[in-house]
Amino acid sequence: MKIACVSDDQRTISAHFGRAQYYVVVTVEDGTIVHREVRPKLGHQHFAGHEVHQPGNGHGMDPASHDRHVSMAEAIRDCEALLARGMGRGAYLSMERLGITPIATDVESIDQAVLAYAQGRLENRNDRVH
Repeated sequence: MKIACVSDDQRTISAHFGRAQYYVVVTVEDGTIVHREVRPKLGHQHFAGHEVHQPGNGHGMDPASHDRHVSMAEAIRDCEALLARGMGRGAYLSMERLGITPIATDVESIDQAVLAYAQGRLENRNDRVH
């Protein structure tokens, strides 16, 4: 299984999905990490000036935001899950719509979080979704 983690240092999970610089994609087989790959990630800075807030929609919840989230997820379409230590509700829901399981965690270590997810032990902290 492939699990994507957002990161700024390639070792720890970033505190904010939208601001993270990279995806670290980890492949787990039989409970062991067998491959690790760093992929570029589009972030908020790539969409500066494109933000259009539509009345009646929360921040990041409008169709234009979903389109941006789809662009941000292009690099991880082959992943089962996305781990972040914080994520906006719009991005969270967009990942679900794309078939990628979003997990908001308080675990900082990529390796620890990925192995816990693979074992079904990683708690999804909804209080980290804003």
